[in-house]
Amino acid sequence: MAKLLWTLAGKPNGHLPRPLIFLLITLVLVLLGYGVLNPRSQMLGSLGASAAVREPDSLEGSTLSRMVYPQPKVLTPSRTDVLVLTPWLAPIVWEGTFNSDILNMQFRLQNTTVGLTVFAIKKYVVFLKLFLETAEKHFMAGHRVIYYVFTDRPDKVPHVALGPGRRLQVLRVRSYARWQDVSMRRMQMLSEAAEQRFLHEVDYLVCADVDMQFHDHVGVEILSSLFGTLHPGFYRHPREAFTYERRPQSQAHIPRDEGDFYYMGAFFGGSVPEVQRLTKACHQAMMADRAQGIEAVWHDESHLNKYLLYHKPTKVLSPEYMWDQQLLGWPSVLRKLRFVAVPKNHQEIRSPR
Repeated sequence: MAKLLWTLAGKPNGHLPRPLIFLLITLVLVLLGYGVLNPRSQMLGSLGASAAVREPDSLEGSTLSRMVYPQPKVLTPSRTDVLVLTPWLAPIVWEGTFNSDILNMQFRLQNTTVGLTVFAIKKYVVFLKLFLETAEKHFMAGHRVIYYVFTDRPDKVPHVALGPGRRLQVLRVRSYARWQDVSMRRMQMLSEAAEQRFLHEVDYLVCADVDMQFHDHVGVEILSSLFGTLHPGFYRHPREAFTYERRPQSQAHIPRDEGDFYYMGAFFGGSVPEVQRLTKACHQAMMADRAQGIEAVWHDESHLNKYLLYHKPTKVLSPEYMWDQQLLGWPSVLRKLRFVAVPKNHQEIRSPR
């Protein structure tokens, strides 16, 4: 580079005008400075420099220089026993429909950070330790994660050893007398937090219930602009059987001849801007209902289903990602149970005392 600059400045052939010389020198310096100073370039450069080095074990030996895996067959479907694509061309994620090695590489090249939000209000804080411990084992292994714990009892948040690139932030929030109000106010809290901090700290948000545990791999295959999860109790049923809000007076109303799927309120997410739009819209709809003295049949979940009907998710997660083995067993269509309910006494855990 120094030789090039010297050659241009010295004009050995005497044919380049002085303004052109300075223009070329400036261009070279700008390009050099970008390569040296730009963090994104440094990150990609470091990845390229280590192309011959094996990736961490979570990629099972794949490298950045070579990707060796079975070629996809255009005429051979990945699954024939389940629907794998919605009518609006969003993938439905089942075991056997994705390759974790390929996806892990793509999201690492994007330098992705994932936020996992969870509400541990009142007695629900007792579920937090198991939630976090199993998340450390199964959730986004090998990727950067920030756990956002919303709680009214910060002193009760357990200490859990976190892996490299993973950290926990406790966000103190107020409690409410009724569990229904706690559930519905989550949308408001998520919307406000997304605007104030999530937009600046993470690329994707995953919003989960705390009275659950990660039972198997839950990775970047779920990430998309906007995703919802099929309710384990309704994935086999026709839309007429869905427990949508049916009263026309409610903002969550869905007529009986409309609807794609019934989505679970316990596991949804997407990019931060999309989650912010979803949660803000649901909160505003709930406040409009409240002004009319209406409360949707399944609270925030009813409003989530209305939103996802008219704002189609770009990815849909199969019931592998939301299951209750105690109530539903383990049908053969589910090759893995990834995020499962913790057995509990709902009446006891929801009681104010």
